[in-house]
Amino acid sequence: MFKKIERKIEHFLSHYPKVYALIVGIGIVLFWRGVWHTADYAHNFFAYFASVSSTSLMDGQWWDGPLSFVVGTLMLYFTGAFTSSFIGNELILSGLRGERRLEERTGEEVKSEIIAIADIKDELVQVSRKLDALEKQSHRD
Repeated sequence: MFKKIERKIEHFLSHYPKVYALIVGIGIVLFWRGVWHTADYAHNFFAYFASVSSTSLMDGQWWDGPLSFVVGTLMLYFTGAFTSSFIGNELILSGLRGERRLEERTGEEVKSEIIAIADIKDELVQVSRKLDALEKQSHRD
């Protein structure tokens, strides 16, 4: 059920990238604000009972941090940005492709990947040269 709602929201927002970015940005800020404020309140709570600090236990609303955390989490979850915001798209995609992490690869695998990247780079340079030659030729004609 939640996945269906998430897909609908994500599909709708994909047509409005600036609104999408704004909502995700606010969700990230609220999430981390909630973590920060909850940690601060927990610190004050334990300091109050340990008599380490003269801080009043009621310096703020206890629910402020957890509420920000929950609202931010929901915003990120229902926009489909929760995992990509925190662990990154490339990490998710490599997991889906079944790739191993760099430290899990053998030296040969890493070397072959470096060679493949170098070959692709060389091909791009050749294509760029051919495009430049075609542009020069078209300007002469």
